[in-house]
Amino acid sequence: MEHVWHIGSPVGDLTLTEEEGALTGLYFGRLSRPGEAGPTALLEEAARQLREYFAGQRREFDLPLCLRGTAFQMQVWQALQAIPYGEVRTYGEIAQAIGKPKACRAVGMANHNNPISIIVPCHRVVGAGGSLTGYGGGLENKRFLLDLEKRNH
Repeated sequence: MEHVWHIGSPVGDLTLTEEEGALTGLYFGRLSRPGEAGPTALLEEAARQLREYFAGQRREFDLPLCLRGTAFQMQVWQALQAIPYGEVRTYGEIAQAIGKPKACRAVGMANHNNPISIIVPCHRVVGAGGSLTGYGGGLENKRFLLDLEKRNH
């Protein structure tokens, strides 16, 4: 049974999901999802860590995650988690890091399909030359997250 909880944040409403003791989703917006509504101990801990992150007091998250995707997506999401707080990488650098230097567009699509935004920091991936490119939470939120990390780095 999936548990669903909505929280407010400086980037708007967020929807957190948990299943079997692991975080399965962090989505922008107040999404209607099937499952049991309301907090669990894990979702409350995720909310606490997110509050600390937004306050500039947390650089890394310590939560059990359950990412579900293709083998390629899992490689990309693992590479995203290796990007240090306050730093960015290009899609090309991520493609290179996973040993698929020509897969820039596929990296972008895996980024787009990241189910645990912010915690799996897809906002830290930028276009060539540092340009801000698409972000599921909106470019304004991407800029906010990057600026937050830059200020507190």
